[in-house]
Amino acid sequence: MIQWAEHAILWHVYPLGFTGAPRAAADGAVQHRLRRLADWLDYAVELGCSGLLLGPVFASETHGYDTIDHFRVDPRLGDEQDFDRLVAAARERGLRLVLDGVFNHVSRRFAQGGDWFRRRGDGTYDVFEGHRHLVALDHERPEVAAYVTRVLSHWLDRGVSGWRLDAAYAVPPEFWAKVVPPVRERHPDAWFLGEVLHGDYAAYVERSGLDSVTQYELWKATWSSLNDGNFFELAWALKRHVAMLDTFVPQTFIGNHDVTRLATRLTDERHFAHALVLLMTLPGVPSIYYGDEQAFRGLKEEREGGDDAIRPAFPRDPSELAPFGWPTYRLHQRLVGMRRRHPWLVRAHTSVEHLTNRALALRSTAPEGEVLTLLNIGDEPYRFPLDVTGFSVIATPSAGEGPGSLVPGHGWLVLGRSR
Repeated sequence: MIQWAEHAILWHVYPLGFTGAPRAAADGAVQHRLRRLADWLDYAVELGCSGLLLGPVFASETHGYDTIDHFRVDPRLGDEQDFDRLVAAARERGLRLVLDGVFNHVSRRFAQGGDWFRRRGDGTYDVFEGHRHLVALDHERPEVAAYVTRVLSHWLDRGVSGWRLDAAYAVPPEFWAKVVPPVRERHPDAWFLGEVLHGDYAAYVERSGLDSVTQYELWKATWSSLNDGNFFELAWALKRHVAMLDTFVPQTFIGNHDVTRLATRLTDERHFAHALVLLMTLPGVPSIYYGDEQAFRGLKEEREGGDDAIRPAFPRDPSELAPFGWPTYRLHQRLVGMRRRHPWLVRAHTSVEHLTNRALALRSTAPEGEVLTLLNIGDEPYRFPLDVTGFSVIATPSAGEGPGSLVPGHGWLVLGRSR
């Protein structure tokens, strides 16, 4: 795995929404909204993040994934100079920048024209999941592979550190196996993350040559187990998750630009912390979706504009955020800080030590140390039948709680010891 990614904690931002850009491109006049994002980098650093996972910034018609030109910054966000300033500002703060690009499909107004579009048997253009304006590229054409290689290298040359490859699951893995190696020759430290929703994650990584894929199975099991009071579902997902470490380190999350906000999804808001504890103690490369650290709410709907609620604008300055979100921000700071003090958790072997419907104990081990994660979503205190001799508290909901196996109702505790 790429060395810097081993220690990455990413703040995931959808820039068109974050900066309040209009939904559709208009006259093409440049609006320098990327500068607003640069003003929030200190906020991300104080959160504890070491990287910025940036949604699409390329010229597009509407939401950024209907790309017109991968070599041009969307005028609604700014120009190349604005982008360079953002890269420089991130670098000054030690933040890595990962860009989001979709190379499965493009806008019908794609700059290279329709010769590169994939056609169906009847001669019409193939489209992405029924969306007529999202036309699929023909990944069998050498020109398409050469174009994607140029795009990836171009922005890595401009100072980014990696790529999130949107809708990678719809692209034959063999396409990436042709595209990525020549890019790695020029940029051996570049990290490549593919969006994959389900299926054999490890096989896709092996065939594609990507570094990681999105871990949607663990995301679903996390909130579903908390809502249903069924940690057995999470325990099953963890078996698959840990097995993936033999091949690659998955990218983990509890929120992103495509799903209902966690604070809205959960039926009991007291369990928001439990989901965050899991994100920060389980192996993987974790990301925090902007606004989740402030307990933002938002429901994704399957309709035109149905993503707007989960892709909101941020204010000009952190002081303008609502006061109710800051306790959640401080909780993130504590747990992100715990994760950064135990960076070996990224690959730690994690096993289920104790399991009931509403109580779960996980043991994460590595040569550097050991962590016990105790979760209780029942109404009554729960005493875990575990020997915690030699462990100390490394994360807790409130100060003053000592090491022990008794966890309050709807409570959690993280214990650790060095080796």
